[in-house]
Amino acid sequence: MNWMKHLSIYFLISAIFIIPGIYSLIRYGFKPSIEFTGGTRLTIENIKSSPETVLQSFKEFTPSLENSTENSITLKTKNISQETTQKAIDTLKKDNPEIKIGSFETIGAALGKETIKKTLWALVISSAVLLLYISFAFKKVKYGVCAVIAMLHDSLILLGSFSLLGHFYGVEIDLLFVTAVLTILSFSTHDTIVVYDRIRELSHKNKGVDFTTLVNQAVTETMVRSLNNSLTIIFMLIALFLIGGETTRYFSLALLIGTITGTYSSTFTAAPLLIVWEKIFNKKN
Repeated sequence: MNWMKHLSIYFLISAIFIIPGIYSLIRYGFKPSIEFTGGTRLTIENIKSSPETVLQSFKEFTPSLENSTENSITLKTKNISQETTQKAIDTLKKDNPEIKIGSFETIGAALGKETIKKTLWALVISSAVLLLYISFAFKKVKYGVCAVIAMLHDSLILLGSFSLLGHFYGVEIDLLFVTAVLTILSFSTHDTIVVYDRIRELSHKNKGVDFTTLVNQAVTETMVRSLNNSLTIIFMLIALFLIGGETTRYFSLALLIGTITGTYSSTFTAAPLLIVWEKIFNKKN
């Protein structure tokens, strides 16, 4: 099958998913957790009153409800001491005699800014190292550049998805999300290298064959392997998202989105980009 005759369709599909995400990133940004903004997260247990009543007790600290179960709630507030928290809880003891603090976590704003800085540096450094490594391994800059563009393609879809989820559903990004992004960068590149390696092997065996034909053959020969590898991961992540705990739900969703886009981009973004690169520079030559 001639996969590479539909390049414009593949780029159009990518644009359909990337452009709304970029718009959301510019317009809405993210809804960051306290790891990035600083603040206090606390869980209050053995509650009989409504969540609104509990929120009212912390109103001077601008509380927001993160999670609620049958007899406990998790709040996020501005920085607050445990002593002040206990005083607010004491006002609720009349209707909630067994009320208590389940967990308490405070992160300063300075630490939150430092976390953002380290996250950005991690993304920049990983992209630069991958660009250099792939260019060196394949002895051509075009492989490194196209692989990194495909990797950024996956990152933009993932980041845009969570920007939209944050705006419409209140989903926050935290350090687990950062872990998922970095994991997806490596997964996306791994799949791309498999395709690129096959292109290199075929180019050595078939001298004088049109480059587009070589890319198409490489994609055809690696397609089944890529799908089989990815589907085993996708099925596991779907199960984890559906039956996993609240703390890992959006981590598994981030990995799921990244795995799907990484599988797509290695074949329908990274490989077509090589063809576009070849056509541009062949015209110049």
